[in-house]
Amino acid sequence: MSRPPTSDPTQLLRARGLQVTAQRLAVVRAVSHRPHATAEDIEELVRADIGAVSRQAIYDALSVLSEAGLIRRIQPARSPARYEDRIDDNHHHLVCRACGRTVDVDCAVRARPCLVASDDHGFTIDEAEVIYWGFCPDCQRASTVTRDA
Repeated sequence: MSRPPTSDPTQLLRARGLQVTAQRLAVVRAVSHRPHATAEDIEELVRADIGAVSRQAIYDALSVLSEAGLIRRIQPARSPARYEDRIDDNHHHLVCRACGRTVDVDCAVRARPCLVASDDHGFTIDEAEVIYWGFCPDCQRASTVTRDA
């Protein structure tokens, strides 16, 4: 189940027993504002929001918030880690091979079919990561324009 966009980051932090800091609040807002952002993107948004902040403070906040389950860290192959606040619903992602655009995609069948492996080898499966790769509509159009030129 995904949660609605973060409306009160202070309450989210307190509910998880986390200290409320300006950096953590700004990171939660940034991730909520720009899902699938990289740490570099988040750093840029946080600086625009609260001013000077160290890169290490951003990485620390991302780590703490990920471990607390307030944000989710995904890392598609050959890509930097990305962060989102859509959690607890085991959704998947589409990633453009050309520009890296990343979008959410719900499970194709039933609520969580990907959690039923053909052989679980005795594991209790609670999460699956599926990433679909291809080309987004913008990159497809750009490719067509380049070929036609």
